[in-house]
Amino acid sequence: MFSETRYAMNGDLRVAYRASGEGPRDIVVVPSWFTCCEVIPEMPSIEGWIEAMTSLGRLIFFDQPGMGASDPVTLGGLPTLEQWADSITAVLDDLGSREAVLVAFGGALHAALFTATHPSRATALLVLEGYAHPLSESPGGLPAEEAVAMWGTGEIQHHLNPDMPWNEQIRASWARMERLGASPGIFALMMPLVAAMDVRALLPAIRVPTLVVHHTDDVVIPPEWGKYVADHIPGAKYVELPGRNLHHSVEPGWRASYQEILKFRTGRQPEGADDRVLATVLFTDIVDSTRRAAEMGDRDWDALLDAHDAVVRSQLSRFRGREVNTSGDGFLAMFDGPQRAIRCAMAIRDAVQ
Repeated sequence: MFSETRYAMNGDLRVAYRASGEGPRDIVVVPSWFTCCEVIPEMPSIEGWIEAMTSLGRLIFFDQPGMGASDPVTLGGLPTLEQWADSITAVLDDLGSREAVLVAFGGALHAALFTATHPSRATALLVLEGYAHPLSESPGGLPAEEAVAMWGTGEIQHHLNPDMPWNEQIRASWARMERLGASPGIFALMMPLVAAMDVRALLPAIRVPTLVVHHTDDVVIPPEWGKYVADHIPGAKYVELPGRNLHHSVEPGWRASYQEILKFRTGRQPEGADDRVLATVLFTDIVDSTRRAAEMGDRDWDALLDAHDAVVRSQLSRFRGREVNTSGDGFLAMFDGPQRAIRCAMAIRDAVQ
């Protein structure tokens, strides 16, 4: 049913993904943390959900950099929220897909950034047990040391999904997925990054049809966290269902969640086109340029400006900024994420010295 694992290029990083057969729409499952697309499609705990979802379209699983079958990361090269959002773009581009429905499990906060910055490529956003703010503990609701100690045994999944049927076969399958998703060391390395993400300011910029589904008695992510997400996305629909599980893809309860997705008519487009997107604006200016120009003379000042402009354009290209306008000694540029804009500004500052 699913393809062999393939790789899409996210900059210099390879992003592993698997896709089911063709369908009327593409559905991208955006992971909130450590996954392995090599094994997820064959997991016995979620086979019912996968079969149901593939009836709606082509289902796509992928691993973020640093996770699963994707390229590893180092302490000095941890991915940013923008890089994780770029993984969605990379996978869609590699598949030749123009647009997709995004299914965000748990936080999956990069799905919010992608949807806000690329609304033309997201036909709908489905948030299952979502939250938008940083966490004081690990994303599993456990102290970090305890979560790391449990990782690779499968037992953390029993904690996250207390209503899920549990036996040795199920435990072993989750344990294997965890071990192939990340080693305990990588888990510990990336946990602070995952827990610190905050997309509350992005939510009002999401302009695609959005459904937020939450379990009433979730032991990890309280319903009010999901309600906050729905309340701050314009036009979002919030549905609360009985249950304690974190995952909407496991037994029991996935059918009720799936029925809500069906009722939401996955992939429907808004009636009116909305050309607004979330962007970060960068403006540069040479301090005290009038005095400097007078002191240097027109010829030397023009030469200095030419060198300055070349440096700025080089850094804009490096950090994927788009030049909008120039006015004398200033540049106006746009970015699809704040971290790239800030890093570009710092690089320009250093380079023009």
